[in-house]
Amino acid sequence: MSQEPVKTRYSDAELKEFKDLLLEKLRSSKEELAALATSLSSPNANGTDDTAGTYKTLEDGSATLEKEQINQLAARQKKFIEQLEAALVRIENKTYGICRETGKLIPKERLRAVPHTTLTMEAKLKQ
Repeated sequence: MSQEPVKTRYSDAELKEFKDLLLEKLRSSKEELAALATSLSSPNANGTDDTAGTYKTLEDGSATLEKEQINQLAARQKKFIEQLEAALVRIENKTYGICRETGKLIPKERLRAVPHTTLTMEAKLKQ
């Protein structure tokens, strides 16, 4: 009995499936980033401008904290978008889905869950 050759890369059809998944994630991620940018640029959306001065200081503090949190979310979203775009480049190069540590094919289940990953779970756990 001859053994099936070990698969070293995904087929063009499989890569297309992942590309569609990545493009959809990219689209929704960019929408989310735009929403975060909008909430950062809009002045106090709670409309508490007319409340008494005593609350002003507390309000400023919580508004600052909220802005920081939105900034962190936006930064994380930008990084995620960059990772998705890098994954699309790997698809074009036909290197998508190959672990950068082990050189093995990353299982499809993992790629569907984390489409921008560059590591198998085995390599990730060794980190």
